[in-house]
Amino acid sequence: MPLDLMGLLFFAYRDFVHEADALLSRQGFGRAHHRVLYFVNLRPGMTVADLLDLLKITKQSLARVLRQLIDNGYIEQKMGQKDRRKRLLFPTAKGAEFFTALSANQSQRMREALDKLPPETKETVARFFVEMIDPEDHSKLKNLNIIQN
Repeated sequence: MPLDLMGLLFFAYRDFVHEADALLSRQGFGRAHHRVLYFVNLRPGMTVADLLDLLKITKQSLARVLRQLIDNGYIEQKMGQKDRRKRLLFPTAKGAEFFTALSANQSQRMREALDKLPPETKETVARFFVEMIDPEDHSKLKNLNIIQN
């Protein structure tokens, strides 16, 4: 077993989320709120059904988190113009600003780590993460413009 890599992934993730967790906690939020904010900011106008599919959580779990984000002014929900049964999610200005604050340290941490490696390494690191993701989710990565091919 690659216990050394598993340990490295654990510590990297712990440090990657540390500052964002502290910002979330001050708002009474957790990592589930961060994930919702991430995807809604990445793809404004996504449907609740698409978000459920991406997060692989129950409607009940999403409903609680989404309600808190909507009630606190971070996300707004609109009916679809073509299909009024669809609920479309958009970040508010407050939600976009909070997402930027949550992502700032994480982006900096990634940039600094990649800057210490040879330039071609970024593609290898990205490929490593893609290979860790279930193959049936690769099309979702493409639809979100996270990967190109």
